[in-house]
Parts: sequence; C-alpha cells; structure tokens
Amino acid sequence: DPSPVFTSLKSFAPATVANLGPGFDFLGCAVDGVGDYVTASVDTSVRPGSVAISSITKLNRNPLWNCAGIAAIEVMRSLAVRSVGVSLQLHKGLPLGSGLGSSAASAAAAAVAVNELFGGHLSPSELVLACLVSEAKVSGYHADNVGPAIMGGFVLIRSYDPLEILRLEFPADRDLYFVLASPDFEAPTKKMRAALPADVRMKDHIFNSSQAAALVAAVLQGDVRVLGAALSSDVIVEPKRAPLIPGMAGVKRAALEAGAFGCTISGAGPTAVAVIDSEEKGKVIGERMVEAFLSDGGLSASMTVSRLDRVGARVV
Repeated sequence: DPSPVFTSLKSFAPATVANLGPGFDFLGCAVDGVGDYVTASVDTSVRPGSVAISSITKLNRNPLWNCAGIAAIEVMRSLAVRSVGVSLQLHKGLPLGSGLGSSAASAAAAAVAVNELFGGHLSPSELVLACLVSEAKVSGYHADNVGPAIMGGFVLIRSYDPLEILRLEFPADRDLYFVLASPDFEAPTKKMRAALPADVRMKDHIFNSSQAAALVAAVLQGDVRVLGAALSSDVIVEPKRAPLIPGMAGVKRAALEAGAFGCTISGAGPTAVAVIDSEEKGKVIGERMVEAFLSDGGLSASMTVSRLDRVGARVV
C-alpha cells in the first residue's frame, strides 16, 4: 500500500495513429501537438482504494465506464493502493471517434498520472496492460494506440499473450511529418471493426505482410518515401473501411497528387493521415485533403501537420 508522493499532478498523453496501413492492430505511432490531459489528486472525499471523476466534458463520469477511470482503477489495483482515494479531472483535447486514439490518450494520461502520484513504480509495459483493460471495454483489445500513447514514437506489438511491445527508433536526424485531415464525422471503432472481413486471401496476406515488414524497415532506416509507400498499400482493412468514410478515396488521391509519400486511414477513421518530409509541403497537402473531403464527401474538415511524439505520456 504505497503512500502518495504528491497530493496532485497533471499528465498529458498524445494522439496516436494506429495500424499505419498494413499494420492492423500491431503497428502505431504517437504524434505531437494534440492529446488529452488528466489531473490526479489525493481526495479525502473518495473512498480509500477507489477512483472518482470530478471533472469531465462530454463523457461518462462513472469511472467504471470511462477510459481514464478504468485505467486509473487498474493502476491502483496493480499498486495495491488501499489507504487513500483519488479523483481525476479529464480535459479532452481529442475529439471522440476521430481515429486519433482518443480513448487511448485518456487512459494513458490517467495511468501515468496515478502511477506517478504514488511514486512511479509501474513499468511502461505494466501501464500499457492497465490501459488495455480500458481499451477492451470501449473499443477492443488492441495496443496499437495505447502502446505508442504510453511509450512514444513508433511501436510494434510482437505478441499480445504475453504482451510484448517493441519500440522502433526513427532516426533523430531525419524529417518526418504527419498530415492529419479530420472531417466533421464520427466513425465509432466498434462499427468500423465490424466492417472487417472474416477471411483473408493468402495472396492478400502475403502482400500486406511484406508491406508491414517494409514499413518497419523504413522506420528504422528513416526512409520516409518507403514508409509512405508501405503505409499506402493496405489491401485488407482500408478497402473495407474507406467506403464508410465519405470522400476518403478522393482524399487519398488528392494527398498523393499533391506530393504525399503515402496516405491511409488513421486507426478506424475518419481522420486521414499522409506522410511527407517537409512541413511546408505538408501544409499544402493538408489543404488539398480538406478540399477533397468537402468536394468528394460533402464534409467540412480541419487539418494539422504534426511531428513524431518521441516521449509519450508524461507528467506536465
């Protein structure tokens, strides 16, 4: 039963791009500039050993049905905290159902905040496991968002049972920018997962496997062109999900015509993600993507150009 080392602290967890095209449920990365904040506080009005959510917008305040609350409860359980209660304040910087790991960011920020409140005894892998309990309840048992949200950078989930996550180091001296175009449209993860095929042709399996392997090699080598080509080449998941996002095919076409090295759906969507090696080029690509969402899908959209978040969830 560890004693708290702080009375209150604030944490941040970044947005994430899951799947990266052919890496369905086993590849993901963190992107900078946007995410969720959680403040965790020792609270005498909360029953010892339990968690309450004192402040939140647009979401369920019941900690048993809230991503941040579930992850916080798991961390408390793992640490065997019994003598004090904790309250959470959650500030959502990410829209719901955006394909940018909204639920994972909430869970990761809460897990890190509660862990650090009691001295930071849990490892990153243990924090990912706590967040996976949350993800399983709201969107499915997959770590391609919570992994990079906790650990930062690019991650590869080698195994789920037992959990083994490999961090992939993108060279610090190479330029990589993510162009994120987010339409005013919600794509619930459970609905988008229901669209996936039950069976996959051997030919498609082989092709996607080679693209995922090429993407990993490109990350390690800092080759943004190959990374983009591989990211653009999913023949299993994207063809089933793209028709459910109005204008997605046109958005991808516009991004590539504007010079993007690759473009695909971020996570379950509806955000589209493109990659490039220049921020200025990224802004032009993003403008074309926003225009395509409107012309091809009838959706207004916003765009941002982000870099890789190499740190992951942290105390701020």
